[in-house]
Formats: sequence, structure tokens, C-alpha cells
Amino acid sequence: MALYLITGGCGFIGSHLASALLARGDRVRVLDDLSTGLRDNLLPGCDLLEGDVADPALVRRAMEGVDGCFHLAAIASVELGLRDWLGTHRVNLGGTITVLDAARAGRVPVAYASSAAVYGEQARMPITEAAVPRPLSSYGADKLGSEQHARVAGAVHGVPSCGLRFFNVFGPRQDPRSPYSGVISIFCGRMAAGEPVTIHGDGRQTRDFVPVAQVVAALLGGMRAASVAAPVFNVCTGRPTSVLDLAQAVAAACGVAPDIRHGPPRAGEIRESFGDPALSERELGLGAAQPLAEGLREVVAWLRAGSPAAGVSR
Repeated sequence: MALYLITGGCGFIGSHLASALLARGDRVRVLDDLSTGLRDNLLPGCDLLEGDVADPALVRRAMEGVDGCFHLAAIASVELGLRDWLGTHRVNLGGTITVLDAARAGRVPVAYASSAAVYGEQARMPITEAAVPRPLSSYGADKLGSEQHARVAGAVHGVPSCGLRFFNVFGPRQDPRSPYSGVISIFCGRMAAGEPVTIHGDGRQTRDFVPVAQVVAALLGGMRAASVAAPVFNVCTGRPTSVLDLAQAVAAACGVAPDIRHGPPRAGEIRESFGDPALSERELGLGAAQPLAEGLREVVAWLRAGSPAAGVSR
């Protein structure tokens, strides 16, 4: 029975990963400061260390005796990165370096969350791992920095790792009230409550929406693929969806007529972004991702079940 550490294990993705690990008989230790993660997401059987992923002493203690580390803890808000550049940098890049440093004593393999934000604006679609990174946010820059430090950790310190560039992840347990949440959880939350949604610009901007189950499968595959070469893979579907089409699909999943308002375009918003999953499908053994409509129905069902995180009464 293996023991795995999940940083950010009380969060949306981390709690789904913990569930998958427990289901196959592994033990799970969680490190989370509960700034955005929820204690209610901590599954029975998980041990919780509450604290800061950039605290070296705490991370060393969390790493003791583990067979692998899934590093998911981060501040994912681009807006907060604008307001508190140094503070988010401390967590997003400093936290990764702290994890890698703690892992080197036992050469513990680390599968970590990178992001499609490393790509920035790209001219060619779909985006492959060979695209030259051009991050447009401090979050994207810190994720790219995490990849670079993972390469150093492998080449210099012998730490095996695998980076996973998540595109737009969605699924149950993603709090629609949180500013950290993606457009799907926000749209589902508002439409399920009978409220209008606002699309910035014309709604023709495209994104690659990835079900959380695909992300969990990629993380498990990433742990197997971790090596001192520090490979990095896209986690995406390869299927672009416009925000306008997404709103229509969410309305269908909710069984309501869409009430769509248009606001001014966001400055600097990327117009088109979707990835190529071929490399991750081959190297991580991933199958095709769940269809978007099916995933949306799961999110709506979770909302209507009255989860405390969803803010919907039973």
C-alpha cells in the first residue's frame, strides 16, 4: 500500500485525486492551508497537515515516508497575481521549489500541476508541447518557472518529475461562488439558480474544457511517467468550444432557456486556445475525454444535490 502526498488536496482537483487514490487502496496525506480548499472536501482516511506549501520545515515533514507527491497547491487567480504579484509568486513558484527541495532527500517522484497559461497567445492551433511558451500573466510565468526548476531538480538533484499543463478544468466540487473557479462552474451555478450569465465580448473566443476525471487520470499517469528528464504534457481534449456555445450547452444541461448578457471584452484576453492531446494520450495512456455535455450534466446534478460548496440549499 503506497503513501502519497497531495499538496492542495482539499481543493477541487486534489479531492478528486484523493478519491481515486483511496479507491485503489493507497494511503493519502494532504497538505493544504485551506485558503481556497474546503475541509469538507477532505475524504475519510486522508491525513491532513494544515499549513503553507512554501514552509520548508512543514513540507519536509509532509514528505516523510511518502512514495510520491502530487503537487497541486497554487493561487490560480490571475487577478490576484496582478494585485499581489510577490505574494502569489511566493506560493506558485516558491511552493514548487519547496516541494522539489523536500523531495530530493529521498528522490521522491513529483507529478505537478503546470498550466496552459504558460503558452499565452499562440498563432497555431491546436497547441502542442513544442510551442514556444509566451506567458501573459504572473501565474503563467510562475508555472513556466516551475517547469524549469523541475528540470534542474532532475538534472542536478536526481528528482523524478512530470509536469501537466492543465487547460480549462471543470467538474463537480468546483465552487461557482469562488473567483478562482472557471467559466463552467460560474455559468452552471447561475443558470441552475435561474440567473443570467454575462459573456465578455462577442463570445466567439474558444477554450479547451477538460473534465476533472481526465485530469485525475493524467496525474496518475504522470506519476508513472515521472523521470529525471522532467517531461511535460498537455492535459486537454483537443476540442475547442466557444464561450457562446458553452453557454447554450450549460442551459441545455440545466433545462432552461439561456439568459445571456454581453459585457465589454476583457483587455488582453486570449482569443483562441485549445491543445493537442496526442502526446499525453500516447505517453500517459489516456483515452478520449468525456464529452462536454455529459460532464456538464454531472456538474448540474452536483449543484442541485445541494453541496455546501455550491451554495445551493437542499
